[in-house]
Amino acid sequence: MEIGTNDVLVFAVNGKRYEVSSDSLHPSTTLLHFLRSHTPFKSVKLSCGEGGCGACVVLQSTYDPVHKQVTSCTVNACLTLVHSVNYCSITTSEGLGNSKIGFHPIHERFAGFHASQCGFCTPGMCVALFSALVNAQEKQGPDPPTGFSKLTVAEAEKSIAGHFCRCTGYRPIADACKSFASDVDMEDLGINSFWKKGESDEAKMSKLPSYNPKDDICTYPDFLKSELEAAMCLNINGKSWHSPLTLKELERSIETNMVTATTKSRLVAGDTGMGFYKALDHYDNYIDLKKVSELSSIKRDHTGIVIGAAVTISQAVLALNEEGEGVSSFEGELIYKKIASHLKKIATESVRNSGSIGGNLVMAQRSSFPSDIVTILLCVGSKVNLITDLRHENLTLDEFLSRPSLDQRSVLMNIHIPCRGSLKYSFSRETQPDTRILFETYRAASRPLGNALPYLNAAFLAVVSSVDNGVVISEIQMAFGAFGTKHAQRARMVEKYLAGKFLNSDILYKAVKLIREDVVPEQGTSDALYRSSLAVSYLFEFLYPMVKNGTAVTNSWLTENTELLSRNRNKQEKDSEYDSMRKPTLLSSGKQVIQSRTEYYPIGEPITKSGASIQASGEAVYVDDIPSPTNCLYGAFIYSTQPLARVKNIRFISNLLPEGVSSVITCNDIPPGGQNIGSKSVLGTELLFADDLTECTGQRVALVVADTQKHADRAASLAIIDYETENLESPIITVEEAVEKSSFFEIPTFLRPAQVGNFSKGMAEAEDSILSTEIRLPSQYYFYMESQTALAIPDEDNCIVVHSSSQCPEFVHKVIAVCLGIPENNVRVITRRVGGGFGGKALKSMPVATACALAAQKLCRPVRMYLNRKTDMIMAGGRHPMKITYSVGFKSDGKITALHLDILINAGFSPDVSAIIPGNMIGVLKKYDWGALSFDIKLCKTNHSSKSAMRGPGEVQGSYIAEAVIEHVAFTLSLEVDSVRYRNLHTFDSLKLFYEQSAGELVEYTLPSIWDRLGMSSNFKQRIEMNELFNRDEIWRKRGLSRVPIMMPVTMRSSPGKVSILSDGSIVVEVGGIELGQGLWTKVKQMTAYALSSIQCDGTADLVDKVRVVQSDTLSLIQGGITSSSTTSESSCEVVRICCNILVERLVPLKESLQVQMTPLNWHSLILQAHSRGLSLSASWYFVPDSNFSRYLNYGAAVSEVEINILTGETSILQADIIYDCGQSMNPAVDMGQIEGAFVQGIGFFMSEEYLTNADGLVVADSTWTYMIPTIDTIPRQFNVEVLNSGHHEERVLSSKASGEPPLLLAASVHCATRAAIKEARKQYHAWSKLVMFDSMFDLAVPATMPVVKQLCGMDSVELYLQSLLSTSRKNQL
Repeated sequence: MEIGTNDVLVFAVNGKRYEVSSDSLHPSTTLLHFLRSHTPFKSVKLSCGEGGCGACVVLQSTYDPVHKQVTSCTVNACLTLVHSVNYCSITTSEGLGNSKIGFHPIHERFAGFHASQCGFCTPGMCVALFSALVNAQEKQGPDPPTGFSKLTVAEAEKSIAGHFCRCTGYRPIADACKSFASDVDMEDLGINSFWKKGESDEAKMSKLPSYNPKDDICTYPDFLKSELEAAMCLNINGKSWHSPLTLKELERSIETNMVTATTKSRLVAGDTGMGFYKALDHYDNYIDLKKVSELSSIKRDHTGIVIGAAVTISQAVLALNEEGEGVSSFEGELIYKKIASHLKKIATESVRNSGSIGGNLVMAQRSSFPSDIVTILLCVGSKVNLITDLRHENLTLDEFLSRPSLDQRSVLMNIHIPCRGSLKYSFSRETQPDTRILFETYRAASRPLGNALPYLNAAFLAVVSSVDNGVVISEIQMAFGAFGTKHAQRARMVEKYLAGKFLNSDILYKAVKLIREDVVPEQGTSDALYRSSLAVSYLFEFLYPMVKNGTAVTNSWLTENTELLSRNRNKQEKDSEYDSMRKPTLLSSGKQVIQSRTEYYPIGEPITKSGASIQASGEAVYVDDIPSPTNCLYGAFIYSTQPLARVKNIRFISNLLPEGVSSVITCNDIPPGGQNIGSKSVLGTELLFADDLTECTGQRVALVVADTQKHADRAASLAIIDYETENLESPIITVEEAVEKSSFFEIPTFLRPAQVGNFSKGMAEAEDSILSTEIRLPSQYYFYMESQTALAIPDEDNCIVVHSSSQCPEFVHKVIAVCLGIPENNVRVITRRVGGGFGGKALKSMPVATACALAAQKLCRPVRMYLNRKTDMIMAGGRHPMKITYSVGFKSDGKITALHLDILINAGFSPDVSAIIPGNMIGVLKKYDWGALSFDIKLCKTNHSSKSAMRGPGEVQGSYIAEAVIEHVAFTLSLEVDSVRYRNLHTFDSLKLFYEQSAGELVEYTLPSIWDRLGMSSNFKQRIEMNELFNRDEIWRKRGLSRVPIMMPVTMRSSPGKVSILSDGSIVVEVGGIELGQGLWTKVKQMTAYALSSIQCDGTADLVDKVRVVQSDTLSLIQGGITSSSTTSESSCEVVRICCNILVERLVPLKESLQVQMTPLNWHSLILQAHSRGLSLSASWYFVPDSNFSRYLNYGAAVSEVEINILTGETSILQADIIYDCGQSMNPAVDMGQIEGAFVQGIGFFMSEEYLTNADGLVVADSTWTYMIPTIDTIPRQFNVEVLNSGHHEERVLSSKASGEPPLLLAASVHCATRAAIKEARKQYHAWSKLVMFDSMFDLAVPATMPVVKQLCGMDSVELYLQSLLSTSRKNQL
């Protein structure tokens, strides 16, 4: 077919040409699907499918043949329709470099800075950074130093803003990005594998992987330029995809393709709205608006700027920031620049690069999307041009929003933004020099840099005049959005009241009262009172500075704004002072302290994580990257939406099988001899599918199997379950209901924790007490980047091979065998690597693999499944919620004498591993000397999804409970919390009483020294004093500081291993532990090299490079167990050491005999001789730890400092200092990554992650839009971590200790610091309120989200403050 014909799609991927018939792909096909199914490139990952995580980011390059210019930007492949990339060039991480042609410096630096753990998110981040480097090269200015780019540190950090990583804690990723910045301080770059501490900056620079922008890959190949220049037409007009180039063509397409009621057509531009509104409807035709010239142009004149509706948000930002041709006033430029600045906080850069301005407005108009753009444009009086039924209309934005929802025949043409808003007040700067326009925008969201929907957004536009002793508001316009109404709206009542007023505290107070009447969320809006209070706060923030200092402040504002704009007009200074002020870095700095050791070399060295480079390039293979076998089918679960009901029938909306569906698998399809079992542990089982009765929302009822994953997911979403609840008891949703109905799981005797001391005696010794205080702790979702996935392939002789992303392939293996009713030797489960687990890939991975195996066996075809994020979030269960009631006795000096706990744990409907939670909780709660400790713990069986182990299961709750009790005691006694913590730290005698044998020897009890060391290194006392001064002087910001210890027992596990030496001297290792990103393979490689080097011959110094750890295979290495509890790396290393020692014993006699004949003897010659002489060079073992030493304690402490904004409830973590005892770390870089990653995941639990359900227990926080894990803009700005090598512990594996889970508990320090800051805010509130009393003690909920913090600081704090000013003013007048 000729180039340029109108039904062929031509584009390039990593320099390779692809030509596809337009009609061979459905128009809804995404670029992600095409890349993963039609090309060999697998680095583009599906994680959320919403454009919210960054795992699917690619570089999209376009070419302008007229100006001979290539433009590149990141886009989300999961949202980009493949038909929209005609004549585009796509670059993935493999295209930057790979193991065959050489890695790109980005890959090498990500690996060298230890910025990749599980690796699932890494390729997308590498592409995002590459995009930033490419675009930075286009900037004007001097060439950067050799090895660096034109990127600034701020730009480098922001390049991956909005990208999710659940493993690293972001700090090493930021370092990898910053290493390319021309203004980087080399001292600010953390631990890496390139240089040693103390080397000069010049030496460090020389050791970084070389980077030269001129050597970078070509993002747009020459052959595509030639084809594009030769093409006769650029638009595609196939049967179902239409790309009109002009308005007339568009109108013709609408007439042609939307003419019948049976034809469903869809207008698309960036189509990023699909990330929010998941379209289930099938569309026959897609009409692409991006190439319509009238919709994609930007024009300026003296009245303002007209932006075409198809213009992307990023393009609009650039246009608004351009020099003001046609803009007649400084104020007009100011308005545009502030709009542009706000737009950069919407979504992520990759979404802004695709999403159109018009699409955002239409979503708001049609579907009540909480748009920031609408609010801002509404405030400045923007207008829109609309085509309805081929008729043009010019409407105000208000009129546009108030219309009935637009149909698909209506087209938004453009948006006009006036340069001075729609203000009616007219003035001249020459004749009225003291009159100015002021404009500000605001948004309150859980992430400062975007990628989070706002609780409320606002914009204010005002004409103000300086007069004697104050300011007059000549005119004001204000708009508020996202607060719980259908559309953004103007606060006209307040506008009218303020117009013409001389601004003072009384006027502002009355305006604030009016705003609460004007901005009212609709009934049922979440956090409604909070959203209303934000409107008050932002009005106050906009107006109060003019009240506070009158003319002086106003003139300084005006002068500053004028200077900024004047400076911006000077292109030479454009990117200097102004930009640095507007673009602060995300992280100020961080410090990592490690101590290497050489006695067990290479054990103790911070070597690069195994496989990090191929993870960065995207070559690392995860389950979903395995090519689909021939005739492969795809599965999706149909789950219950009722908590307790009989399942009468499963049907589809149309009563016909949806497109592509092959079968629906239920429990009735389990073969004779098999069992309906989906997961199993030593504590119990869970059904694969509900039989007659569904016992919770999210319970699996069936598996729909189709020809594609998309068809399977769509069919599952169209399924309808007919329920019956007659004669059934009401479901048990709460733990209180479980107690009422005595619905509990039994805790096995061997898992019941022991009580300590005599509680009654302890209470008798107490001088004071707190009785029956309640704490509630919520659940938390795992948010592994790789969702649950499996691939089952039928094999000969009734066998089956299953690839599973699992932490426990052994148990997956057993469950599949039992379910299918076949011997275990007929099942083979393979797991190479897992894209994040955190406990969620343990039992919860079993039903996914088992369902695939069942379907594959029945249908005699391969079946695979990749759970979409919503389904996974609904079914995952997550961390155990619980209710705790405590009573505590204590003395006047803060020494606690007795503590009793009544704990109700919501375990869900099946036992899972819930029985371990009580012991885990008490194990860490005993970190303080309570005198006597008693408790009553119940595992409540409820009609919730079964809860499972999540990183620090039970431990994170137990540690937090201990801190809550300490905080309460300190508050009651009016003592410093830190002193009460210290007063109740264990002596070694009390430690032995509480922990018995786990306490170890006195030399191992390092917590007291860690406590003191951290106090010194963090300048704890000095910062307490500094915060006192800060809190005294600052009204609307308060700071808190908290130091928290942890003490967590862990238990070594049994583990199998096998080491084989091949004839060329290379080594293959198999272990039972699974690589989840925790660096297990890396430590195993180091241990193998160390243990084999004891043979002491030449060539063993670099053995670590000869070691390969291979995938888990349940028929090759049995009894693998479960990778959990932070000790699997140690167990795996120990069994490998034993295997290596066996091999060394076999090799020593041969070595000694050969040394007589040949000198020197090297490793390669020795192994070659061993093979030729028939020596067995494969050894296996099953390590069982000594029960006397299998359990030990881990110690650490953290100091965290936060700052809260009383007006909004926003919490910023200013600094975190951590010291963690790793014993003798086997790899300090790996352990550092575990410490930082766990801590940040803990921040999510304590501060932002709300795993919300409805009244039936169905998860409603089921997407990246509603579930807020930490991102790079929410971690500590200063992040200091010391890995403490505390000494030798002979019972440990080479004296090492666990690092994967205990540090997560330290994140409670952030929550406690927030409490301290709130306490200061409440003191101030009480001083203002006089008669209004807060409770003396307050409960800071987990997570401490913005609404929670604001509520405790006072929803009416602004009103009370203004009242106090007015009261003081009246007194002064008297």
